[in-house]
Amino acid sequence: MKSNESLQKDVQEAIKWEPLLNAAEIGVTVKDGVVTLTGTVDSYVKKTEAEDAAKKVSGVSAVVENIEVKFGDWGAKEDGDIARAVLNALKWSWQVPNDKIEVKVEKGWVTLEGELSWNYQKDAAKTAIKNLLGVKGVINSIKIASEVKDAVEKGDIERAIARNWSINDQDIHVNVSENRVTLSGEVSSLFQKDEAQRIAWNAPGVWFVNNEIAVQYDYLMMD
Repeated sequence: MKSNESLQKDVQEAIKWEPLLNAAEIGVTVKDGVVTLTGTVDSYVKKTEAEDAAKKVSGVSAVVENIEVKFGDWGAKEDGDIARAVLNALKWSWQVPNDKIEVKVEKGWVTLEGELSWNYQKDAAKTAIKNLLGVKGVINSIKIASEVKDAVEKGDIERAIARNWSINDQDIHVNVSENRVTLSGEVSSLFQKDEAQRIAWNAPGVWFVNNEIAVQYDYLMMD
């Protein structure tokens, strides 16, 4: 059982533990398991690292990320230069069929659109560009349309979840309707919720995952 104050301290320590973030000015507030991150960093990758670090802390049920990216003179780039860098990064990522992705850049924000066969390819596209100079944020609007036309096998997803040590003892329910998967139940951390979703996306034929899993944790109502 954690108080808001205790969870706030844990998140702050988790952020400081990350090498990229140990000198970053990131504010952390907590209310009943919901963590809000604020502040300013000088790269998009630091923004994503802070969010990922907070999600992995036990007791965190949701993360509200309000961190702003501001570059010094060394990091600012024109949208055209960013677009060319993004296209080049996608080209060199072996996981991404870049000929199926459309790129738009506006004021440093990159929007990815198109249609891919697997969710890991969608995630890889974002990963490939998050370290680029000038990028302030990524809107990943790529859609998944699996080449596998058969209905998703519910049992395959359930067995994959049961094999995963981090979530195999959690109360997770799987419902399948053709190519759509709905996850429900309860877990004890946001990391476990995200891990269940990742596993579901790995099933052949999945086009959409609706993650309705609730994160339940006991908190002391004191601050």
